[in-house]
Amino acid sequence: MSAAAITMMIVAMVALWGGLALAIFSLTHHDPEPEDFHRDL
Repeated sequence: MSAAAITMMIVAMVALWGGLALAIFSLTHHDPEPEDFHRDL
């Protein structure tokens, strides 16, 4: 593979895995307050 292809592959991998890690971090560290949780039954 050429250097440009390797660079683009690394950029794509960082974007995908970084986005996944950020999403998991955001989901695990977001604790909703009990009074903010409303459910329509």
